[in-house]
Amino acid sequence: MKELKYLAAYTIPVAAGIAIYFKGGWSFAGVAYPFIVIPILELLLGTNNDNYSETTIEKRSVNPVFDWMLYGNILWVFGLLFYGFRELASSQLYVFETIGLVLSLGILLATNAINVAHELGHRNNKKDQFLSKLLLLPCLYVHFFVEHNYGHHQKVATPEDPASARFNQSVYAFYWQSVFGQYQSAWKLQKKLLQNSGSPFLSIKNIVFWGAIAQIVYILVVFYVFGTFVGILAAVIGVVSFLMLESINYIEHYGLLREKTASGRYEKTQDKHSWNSDHVIGRVVLYELTRHSDHHFKTSKKYQELNYYDTSPQLPYGYPTSILLALIPPLWFRIVNPHVPESMKNNF
Repeated sequence: MKELKYLAAYTIPVAAGIAIYFKGGWSFAGVAYPFIVIPILELLLGTNNDNYSETTIEKRSVNPVFDWMLYGNILWVFGLLFYGFRELASSQLYVFETIGLVLSLGILLATNAINVAHELGHRNNKKDQFLSKLLLLPCLYVHFFVEHNYGHHQKVATPEDPASARFNQSVYAFYWQSVFGQYQSAWKLQKKLLQNSGSPFLSIKNIVFWGAIAQIVYILVVFYVFGTFVGILAAVIGVVSFLMLESINYIEHYGLLREKTASGRYEKTQDKHSWNSDHVIGRVVLYELTRHSDHHFKTSKKYQELNYYDTSPQLPYGYPTSILLALIPPLWFRIVNPHVPESMKNNF
């Protein structure tokens, strides 16, 4: 029953639930758990770079338990959002409690909505793709489905990719580049996809347009049901979630660059073009997102199949610690820049 270790991903929703229920200082439980408790656990438990045998991977690839653990996040995410909105609307909260709940819910969406949506969005069946877009809805990032699958994975680790951070670029500059760059890219890609399929602008295939409409409707529904203040907070929670995503994008590809071949094209994406992290806790809580090198090397792999490669650049710390370091650019540069391959630095 080793597959059940991924139930650890539900500890973040539990932390968010504790924040909503107890309030007070506990309002920040959804922040303290991923950014204090998990880094300590990663420090204590270290890394595990073992890979499964081909036979085991084949069995894991068809085991439905791994999919059901992903689907369970839909109930967690929307159940806790409703619970959180109700408490924000009905309780007399101090300002610090409101801030704590907003951050806790934003982090919940980043980890258990966007991250799961990312996994499901790579599947080739309509059900999983629909669930992916559903989870992106409260994050106000439905366009990510188009840009990530048709843009980022083709242009990763090149200057043309807004979601790949440049060498010596701060995370704050990257936010502007990635958030607005990906949105613009999503519209361009969507237009091209519609043209290729011979579909009109208002076709159901226009994911970016209808996703934007759905997001507006979502916020308006929250306004109507829970009031103006909570409606505003719902939008803020969405912003927190996608900025958390962009923080992860930042550390996943920072400073890594694909070389151009003699033909003028970029070399094929390899495992050396994404940062890897095999810290035990981060792997299970984030559904192996931290084995990002193999994900980009072969995007068809499900999370339970991803491998470790010695040739992949390794983050010195797990994802939560790396995000905190990135928020202090001089410290991030000092710690991570020496790990960036010299050949890639010279190309910026």
